Amino acid sequence: MIGFFENQYLSYKKDHIKNLLALAKADGHVHEKEEAVIYKIGKRYGLKDRQVKAILDSNEKFKVNVPDNHRDKMNVLYDLMLIVFADGVVEKKEVAFCEDVAKQFNLKKEIVKWLLTEVFDKGKAPAPDEWDEMRELAREKYSLKK
Repeated sequence: MIGFFENQYLSYKKDHIKNLLALAKADGHVHEKEEAVIYKIGKRYGLKDRQVKAILDSNEKFKVNVPDNHRDKMNVLYDLMLIVFADGVVEKKEVAFCEDVAKQFNLKKEIVKWLLTEVFDKGKAPAPDEWDEMRELAREKYSLKK
């Protein structure tokens, strides 16, 4: 039997994958390399391939799910950058989608350009310890004051 908090965490992980899929679909189709990255991220989050496949196969119109803390918001943006660079083409629709997500996360849209051009150097993701530093820098530079 799954407890309330386990179910809530599973829902959080699936919402994260739905956010990534929404970006992958931003240009009208999901590229096979984007799909492969989504499966890899799903695995990192402890989801089974069948759970990720069910989300990928869904015709549901996904809306962005906004995490409730800065760390999780930045982790979503990190994974969104992996999707943007997955097929080797950074498309305007993908950038616009990420800027919209940043806005919904109460972050300045300039964070997307910073992530694309400085943090993810030519699509290469920063190491985990570097990412911890980048998350805090992003909080200082790109958070919108409430």
